Amino acid sequence: MNFVIVGCGRVGAELSYRLFTGGHQVVVVDSNKKAFNRLHPDFRGRTVEGEALSTDTWSRAGMDTVDGVAVVTNSDTMNAVIGHTIRTHYPQVKQVLVRNYDPAMREMLEAFGLQMVSSTAWGAERLQELLIDPSFRAVFSAGNGEVEMYEMFISPKWHGMTISALLNGCAGTVCAALTRAGRAELPSPDTKLVSGDILTVSATLDGIKSLRARLQEAEA
Repeated sequence: MNFVIVGCGRVGAELSYRLFTGGHQVVVVDSNKKAFNRLHPDFRGRTVEGEALSTDTWSRAGMDTVDGVAVVTNSDTMNAVIGHTIRTHYPQVKQVLVRNYDPAMREMLEAFGLQMVSSTAWGAERLQELLIDPSFRAVFSAGNGEVEMYEMFISPKWHGMTISALLNGCAGTVCAALTRAGRAELPSPDTKLVSGDILTVSATLDGIKSLRARLQEAEA
């Protein structure tokens, strides 16, 4: 697929490299040539220096053949204007996403009807969930809720215990992923847990009740 990333800050550079390593064609647009220095050394996509609202810039970026655009400059107002302009003049672009920094500006972006990702709001919500009730959080529901995925915080009580030992006796629970220091992996049953890990489990209602009761009993 072909993508254009508008803004080569930290997010734009990281997103561009991720898309490139995923086998996609990527064009990065920024008005400051030095911003391209943030791109990973192995990045082999194209870079276009120019103003984001210039038709010449869009022409050089090949906007007519683009599948999706991510507008991630450091200005919410600019992101809204650029996103709206692209959607108006290039209706063939399937997906136009904009990044929101300031939560107070979300209503403006919503007024444009733009699909947005609010990194500040998402990050604050995530931190709130982990601070207030880090033990369990439902992150996905399948079917009519018969099976759900939960994130559970590993307390010092379970430090050093294997995943299989933790879930032993809790029928209806399966380990889906382990996140440690912000990096997720697919663990084996023999993986030892570390205090502060976040374990993602897939479970039925009875299974999660059993696991929750077991943890509460151990913490009492």
